[in-house]
Amino acid sequence: MMAKKRYLTAMLPDGYVKTIGPTTAPFTHYWRIVAVLQNGKSEVFWGHVKSLVEAKKKRNALGEAAMQRGWRRHTFEIVELVATDAPG
Repeated sequence: MMAKKRYLTAMLPDGYVKTIGPTTAPFTHYWRIVAVLQNGKSEVFWGHVKSLVEAKKKRNALGEAAMQRGWRRHTFEIVELVATDAPG
């Protein structure tokens, strides 16, 4: 029997909503980095992972990444994904 496809939605504190799917992948968390560059522009990096532990590992490498890329500052957020049968 095939796994049922579903939509995964991340709702971030600033109101941003990201929907992933349809998918059968067992993702549980969404992470996002908003980096402010030396020129004042922003870059956003994001992904979805299969556990909170995996998401937190992304934070571990963040300090080194910020130094290598010369970010002025950055924010890192993790939110739980909510599964639904339909988008939105």
